[in-house]
Formats: sequence, structure tokens, C-alpha cells
Amino acid sequence: MNKAFVREDDAGGDEDDGAQLPPLPPGGKNYLTPQGYARLRAELKELLDVERPKVVEAVSWAAKNGDRSENGDYIYGKKRLREIDRRIRFLTKRLDIAEVVDPSRQHGNDQIFFGATVRYADAQGAEHTITIVGIDETEPLQGRISWISPVARALLKAREGDSVSLPTPSGQVTLEVLEVSYPAPQE
Repeated sequence: MNKAFVREDDAGGDEDDGAQLPPLPPGGKNYLTPQGYARLRAELKELLDVERPKVVEAVSWAAKNGDRSENGDYIYGKKRLREIDRRIRFLTKRLDIAEVVDPSRQHGNDQIFFGATVRYADAQGAEHTITIVGIDETEPLQGRISWISPVARALLKAREGDSVSLPTPSGQVTLEVLEVSYPAPQE
């Protein structure tokens, strides 16, 4: 059959289909805390040294079992191998452009920069605590937000006691900075 009529979703091209890099501002850098960088490196090492060899071995074993077109182990293994390779490419790209910033260097500072833990109050008086981290370290449910998020951008460079304006779809919201802290330096 002509290739023009064949759908090749599982062809496993070199594109990073599911692993699109979150957008960085033009000229922006991929800032990471030392812990975030270490976590990404550990994941990459685990994929390269443990996960990928295990899947390659399973695919090799399944390929020896004959007809590959109806061999579930082979088909699943090849799909899993493509996912692992895609994640390896993604992590490699992210680590290549990473700029590690140690927030403990700002310890004692009351101005908000990357790595700050900020307690602020919104217009209704509700208090929130967030930590400003890199794109690859965000965990919104744990209060870890990206430095390019709207809230972080509104808070950056403000000081304790400042009020900042946050543009929202329903209009401007005022946030009052109550406390700024950084981790203590490791000795």
C-alpha cells in the first residue's frame, strides 16, 4: 500500500510529540534550583542506566518469539522504548539549557527573587504561601509555582510590606506581601 494512505502514529519519529517544552519568555533561561536540577539528572540517569536497558532486553526477548505483528510484548515494549527515548531527549534538552540558581544565596533578603518562599494576602484577606521555582519543578498543589506564572511575575522584585497588582481576566487584583524567606545556606 502507498505510504500516503498509511497512518504512522507509532512510527516513532524523532519528534518530541508528547514532551513539548513549556514556553520560556523570549531570551529567557531555564532556571532550576539545585534540588530540581539534581532530580532531573537522577531521572535521566535512571532512564539511561536502568529503565531503558530493561525494556531493550524485554523487546529483544519478545522479538525472538516469532511473529511481531501480533506479539503484545513486542508491540508494548517498542512503544515503551519510544516513550523512554522521548523523555531522555526532553530531559537532555532541559538540562543543557538549565541555569542553576541557589536560593540560599539570598538568605536574609526581604526582596522576592527566584527561589523565594512568599506568604501573601489576596484582596479578600486569604493568605497563601508559594515558593517560586523553575518550570520543571512546579507542583501547584504543594505551593511550588513557576517563575513565569502570572502570580510569580507580579511578586518578583517586591519586598515585604509591598502591595502588587496582579492582572486577571476579571480585572486587577491586589496582593499584599506579608513575608519573604529563603532557605538557609548549607554548610
